[in-house]
Amino acid sequence: MRKSSKLFTALGAAVLMTGSLAIAPQAMAVGEMPSKKVCEAVDAAKDPVTAGGCLATDRKGGNCHACHTFAGIEKTRLQAGDLGPPLAAMKQRFPDKKKLRAQVWDAEAANRITVMPPFGRHKIVSDKDIDLIVEWLYTL
Repeated sequence: MRKSSKLFTALGAAVLMTGSLAIAPQAMAVGEMPSKKVCEAVDAAKDPVTAGGCLATDRKGGNCHACHTFAGIEKTRLQAGDLGPPLAAMKQRFPDKKKLRAQVWDAEAANRITVMPPFGRHKIVSDKDIDLIVEWLYTL
């Protein structure tokens, strides 16, 4: 009986260790919001999509979730706004990536009564960061 309890103890420890690996920060799923742990570890040069997602959901950055909802936000403590349209099917809505970038840079150019801030024109977000956000948006 003691041999079997040692075996189960060793087996249980192996299962716990394997399970803890699953909790380690992993890259986000395509078309979702990255977790805070992923954002802390992301290298924008190696993964521009994840970096863009991190910027888009950062309150000091794009803060997109204040007005929009999108996939993955339900897994976080953040609440999505409903002022803007859902960020979904972005490739279909903006087949030309340049138009999507222009929308983020200055939405007033396409709709002068929009409430979306002109992130680029008012230098709320840098041009480089807008490019990263657009890379992420294109996965939604």
